[in-house]
Amino acid sequence: MTHAPHSSLVDRHVGFVHALREAGLPVSLAEGLDAARALRVIELADRESLRAAYAATLVKKPAYRPGFDVLFDLWFPRATTGLYGPRPDLESAPLEEVRGYLAGLLTQSTDAEMREFARVMVERFGRQEAAEGRQNWFSYSVMRALSPDTLMARILNEVLAGQERGGLAEKTARQRVAANTRRLEEAVSADVRRRIAEDSGIDKIARSAVRPPLDHLDFLRITKADLARLRREVHPLARRLAARLTIKHRKGRRGRLDFRRTMRASLQSGGVPLTTHFKPPRPHKPELVILCDTSDSVSSFAHFTLLLTYALREQFTKVRAFGFVDTVDEITRFFVPGADVVEAMTRLANEADMVRFGRTNYGHALEGFAERYGDAIGPKTSLLILGDARSNYQQPALDTLKSLTRRARHAYWLNPEPRQQWDTGDSVATEYGTVVPMYECRNVAQLTAFIESIA
Repeated sequence: MTHAPHSSLVDRHVGFVHALREAGLPVSLAEGLDAARALRVIELADRESLRAAYAATLVKKPAYRPGFDVLFDLWFPRATTGLYGPRPDLESAPLEEVRGYLAGLLTQSTDAEMREFARVMVERFGRQEAAEGRQNWFSYSVMRALSPDTLMARILNEVLAGQERGGLAEKTARQRVAANTRRLEEAVSADVRRRIAEDSGIDKIARSAVRPPLDHLDFLRITKADLARLRREVHPLARRLAARLTIKHRKGRRGRLDFRRTMRASLQSGGVPLTTHFKPPRPHKPELVILCDTSDSVSSFAHFTLLLTYALREQFTKVRAFGFVDTVDEITRFFVPGADVVEAMTRLANEADMVRFGRTNYGHALEGFAERYGDAIGPKTSLLILGDARSNYQQPALDTLKSLTRRARHAYWLNPEPRQQWDTGDSVATEYGTVVPMYECRNVAQLTAFIESIA
């Protein structure tokens, strides 16, 4: 293995553990020490044993494994030469000959053969001129030169050799070629990352090579693809939130006096009711009102909260949802049970009346909510406000918010901005936080922590 960037295995171990934490993988000090102890009992020259030892001690969830593997390959790269030496003609042979050899690899090859081919191809096609200080190794130029997807017809002709097309043999061949094409793409990407790390340092490429785990993705930076993955996380969170609010409700009051039990117990003290007994509170599903900032500045967060709203409809007796930019509209109608959530959000964007002048105005939205929908909040209601508390320097309408929260059983505010950005610019987070408890909620992990904290 090459260890150029760091002089010792200890340095490399410390750097690797730090990179995992930077990428959002939770690695404690004790787990880092466990990994170091595991290195004593394995053959360090066996790279896959090294990978397995680190994975066993540091990776807590399957979702963390892809990021772990990317960082492991950066901090403990494969040797660039080995059992399978490069074919001399691949470095200079005409492209069509190279593609002919690739067709064979896509039909059948070992991992080592594919990695060595990828190494030579990155050396030949991956270097591109770039501005000073910018990366000059690229995967796309390699894949564009090789165009493996265009080799399918040639491979099928050779593999089937006159067999009938459209049958099981063709299906199997297509699946094998597709899987090997993905192996090629991964091998090329890994070699490009290795070269960039050698040129610019492991730390720099590690920060950009690995996306945080799903539960640590920042709501303000999630993509549509991330939202699709997050849908699976939303329903368990909705159930837990409903359960926590129900528990808090039950803890907040006792049931009615149980007269019979009290009188029965008083017989032991000569008819004096020294101990009073109460009936348990009736099971209660709280009502929920969600007030959500849907402005462009928090659009990704708004999409997630609307997914959460959709899931919460199944958990509460009554859920009413309201969206606003500078005016407010009830959006409950878009999230009827059984509706497609993507279609619901598309309709919401086109039909809901949440924009007056287009600039976020919390004060105007709160006053409009109190005037039009104030009766939505009552003694059984939990109020959940979702937004960044940035109101374009408009009046915050604190008195209106106080009036609303006084009528509610509980009130909480989830803010998707980092706490250190609160009260900067047009943020009035602290002012609102004096009225409604405000929580930093930038990702699923923080949302989960909030839910656990309200028990």
